[in-house]
Amino acid sequence: MRQQRKPGKAITDTAILNDILSDCHLGHLATNGEDGYPMVKPLNFAHREGRIYLHSAREGEKIDHILRDARVCFEACQPVAQIKAKSHPCDSAYLYRSVIIKGLASIVEDSTERSEAFTALMDKYQPEGGFGDYTEKRLGLTTIIRIDIETISGKEDLDKGAVRDRAQEALASGTTLPVTLYREE
Repeated sequence: MRQQRKPGKAITDTAILNDILSDCHLGHLATNGEDGYPMVKPLNFAHREGRIYLHSAREGEKIDHILRDARVCFEACQPVAQIKAKSHPCDSAYLYRSVIIKGLASIVEDSTERSEAFTALMDKYQPEGGFGDYTEKRLGLTTIIRIDIETISGKEDLDKGAVRDRAQEALASGTTLPVTLYREE
């Protein structure tokens, strides 16, 4: 795997990578298109036991791509803060943490694993419950895709100095992200 150009921005702490995957509600799946072009789709996802789970319709472009070439890339980005410019446009920035995963995607056929994946998705997106039972009819319309992670890397840009301190405070406080910050002049 190639070194990041700015190694100081690399996230190597597994706990932080897992937190990003837990906190992000939208990920992007890149598949290899039949025409040689990559295709990126935004999707809901759950991270469980070192795997990424996605749900999908039973047919479509992403399913066709995965059945033809299981190699995929998955990205999730956590917006942290917007830095608003006061006196110069170059003072503006958007701070983030991100995870990029390379792996092999497959269609989950095992009923126990499918059920566990559905539960992981619902626990993430509606942790308070109250969504009823899974019906066989509904489950029959839905495909579960599993990504077995081969490589995982993270990158963050939280700026530096006082701005970085405030960005890290926002992350630690549990406040709704992104927050708005200003550089001190």
